[in-house]
Amino acid sequence: MALENVSALILDDNAHMRGLVRVILSGFGLRRIEEACDGNEAIDHVADGDIDIAFVDFKLGGLDGLDFCRRIRLDPESPDRFLPIVMITAYSERNRVIDAINAGVDEFLVKPIRAVDVANRVNAVIERRRPFVQTPAFFGPDRRRRNDPRHRGPWRRASDPGTIDI
Repeated sequence: MALENVSALILDDNAHMRGLVRVILSGFGLRRIEEACDGNEAIDHVADGDIDIAFVDFKLGGLDGLDFCRRIRLDPESPDRFLPIVMITAYSERNRVIDAINAGVDEFLVKPIRAVDVANRVNAVIERRRPFVQTPAFFGPDRRRRNDPRHRGPWRRASDPGTIDI
């Protein structure tokens, strides 16, 4: 995949981590990479320029990664509600992953990161982007990763009304 025309934003309060992600992305051919150390600065970068993908740390001082995602997805004045967002974090607990998904992230990476994992997430948001869903409380990529050909009917979960216990 040709990435020389893709621009990225790295939001992380750790300069070392921003540098590591920058080196990985540069190795893939990205020529324009912006950096921000807090959520407000990152929002400004998105508003100022043509950012194609954001790599966002979960935990930051001040406006954290989840807050950034919520502002991008839910704020009516968001500069780009459809911005692909990859969350990068050392926090891999299930509830944190669910919080990130509910905030509207496209993909999730757990530290320590590997170049191949970054490449897979970039490919997922550029080549295989999930459709967006809007409900009163959520706007973001469809939480379902795939359609199940065995699924019959409108319900997706065993707890949905109208499902049959087997």
